[in-house]
Amino acid sequence: MNKTTHKILIIFLVSLSLFSCQKEEAFSPTIFDTTDTLNLNSASYPFDLWLKDSYLTTYNLDFRYKMQDVGSDMDYNLVPVSYNKAQQMAKLIKYLWFDVYGTVVGPEFLKENGPRMIHLIGSPAYNPVSGTIVLGTAEGGIKVTLYRCNELDPTDIDTMNIYYFKTMHHEFAHILHQKRNYPVEFGQLSKGLYNPLGWQNLSDSEAATKGFVSPYGGSQIREDFVEIIANYLVKSDADWNNILLMASKPGSYEDGNGKIIVLPDDGIDGKAVILRKLEMASNWLKNSWSIDIVKLRAEIIKREANLSEAL
Repeated sequence: MNKTTHKILIIFLVSLSLFSCQKEEAFSPTIFDTTDTLNLNSASYPFDLWLKDSYLTTYNLDFRYKMQDVGSDMDYNLVPVSYNKAQQMAKLIKYLWFDVYGTVVGPEFLKENGPRMIHLIGSPAYNPVSGTIVLGTAEGGIKVTLYRCNELDPTDIDTMNIYYFKTMHHEFAHILHQKRNYPVEFGQLSKGLYNPLGWQNLSDSEAATKGFVSPYGGSQIREDFVEIIANYLVKSDADWNNILLMASKPGSYEDGNGKIIVLPDDGIDGKAVILRKLEMASNWLKNSWSIDIVKLRAEIIKREANLSEAL
């Protein structure tokens, strides 16, 4: 297996690689040891048992919140996630990610196509040289690590979407397109505009006028593709429409005082480009995976309005 890790600064870091088996064998129901090895005398036993039932048994996924050196990036000074935040995050991930796909696509979908491990870290991973932080990693489509979990506020859905759930959908879209390629034509829509080294210098409005839903979408084609999916899934109608407003020709946005600021005309109809990208991504999800992105988004929005059910 070849594994390549791509670091994505500021909001997330994703690393994905394909692997193939030389010999075909029947898979067992899980790749993990499911024998009951939990410590009945441990204060965390009720939560550990819930994790086993909710993730290991149901989704063939090992959910880890007790930070281990062997599973952590030793390039950073990291802090473990608190027990309370780990409980909240585990329940929210299941409610707003795994159960969403289970409802819209089918109960076996993430068991077959999702990551095999989720690892929670309490702090961000700081990059002092670039002045940025790493908030999420995905390795080979197998392991997802989420940072900054100690700052989780379950009452602030907008912040949760920015720092956690957009990252999850972004990373999962990477896993899916590594298995089934996205349309080659997608890369032609913004040909010549991608900047893998200077994307972080773009403002949200500048990125939108160029046809990107986020500055990071302007870094590479594959990041552009998954950013379209992830942002559409978690953005409210108002936030999504604001991206389209910024992307319109000429672009504009509403400042904090309600004033409309008109952006310089760069000659690109960013709104038309973004909508075309969304159309192509939606068709790919439908044709390749039988996923209706509109229904998926509607289920997420419905659940976000009822977070008390998760906690």
